[in-house]
Amino acid sequence: VQLQASGGGLVQPGGSLRLSCAASGSHLDYYGIAWFRQAPGKRREGVSCISGSGSTSYYLDSVKGRFTISRDNAKNTVYLQMNSLKPEDTGVYYCATRYGSTWCIVPAAEWDYYDTDYRGKGTQVTVSS
Repeated sequence: VQLQASGGGLVQPGGSLRLSCAASGSHLDYYGIAWFRQAPGKRREGVSCISGSGSTSYYLDSVKGRFTISRDNAKNTVYLQMNSLKPEDTGVYYCATRYGSTWCIVPAAEWDYYDTDYRGKGTQVTVSS
């Protein structure tokens, strides 16, 4: 399975971006998929996670109300709509997946990027005026 993140870029504070994570090699209907990010000099952190069916989603507290995760299993793709972006949202965004969805239920701070089954290369998001 390969994951490919895209959609990053440079945006002004208050702007929006939509990230995509496209999977190939296998369908991930039974896999929870999460977005992580890493800012320069900081540890990687979980941002949002969605269940295999897409019926349940979870967010880091600092992005609640601004970010929305969704998935289209027919296209094997997960999206992260990011609105009202702030400079502190700057970082490299990665998608990763693990079988099942219970791992998403715990707080975002407990999601372990390296304890996932498949991980993709990141896409850079820069929020700056």
